[in-house]
Amino acid sequence: MAESDSQVRSRDGAAENGDAPLPLDRRAIVLVGLMGAGKTTVGRRLAHRLGLDFVDADAEIEKAAGESIPEIFKLRGEKVFREGERRVISRLLDDGPQVLATGGGAFMDPETRAEITNKGVSVWLKADIDVLMKRVSKRGNRPLLKTADPRATMEKLMGERYPVYAGADITVESREGPHEAVVDAIVAALDEYREAKA
Repeated sequence: MAESDSQVRSRDGAAENGDAPLPLDRRAIVLVGLMGAGKTTVGRRLAHRLGLDFVDADAEIEKAAGESIPEIFKLRGEKVFREGERRVISRLLDDGPQVLATGGGAFMDPETRAEITNKGVSVWLKADIDVLMKRVSKRGNRPLLKTADPRATMEKLMGERYPVYAGADITVESREGPHEAVVDAIVAALDEYREAKA
């Protein structure tokens, strides 16, 4: 039996009723932003709120490759990683409504960005340097931060990537504090975006 728009089976198990309508022609909601912006943590909560599947693109890339992302970077290089990332995200976007968290470099790839524009609604989780560094310091599996000065590397990435992330459909500030506040802001922004496109 087909599921209604307000009842979508979560990847974790039973179907749930979302408290918001599925947005924008049954497109995926695609979270973009730098590492530490909260794409996974906020994404899970957003998916739960909307009654959608949550999908982590990095986890799907690892599954497809049979290797961790640090291993792919070390053994095959960033170019090979980006090629695999492009293929996986394109495939995931064909699955329709979901909350899809992408890696920090995904939206920088012109082909991937075009796919997201065509098949999804992009949401940039924008965070300042102090928030990002506080969050990424809790995890040691960030290949791009394996440098002598991780903060300087992050600042360089911000300079390169923020102008591109600014092309996302929606921008939401990801600050310190309850993740639910960021979820509330995304839901409100999606409503505004939907109304503007109606």
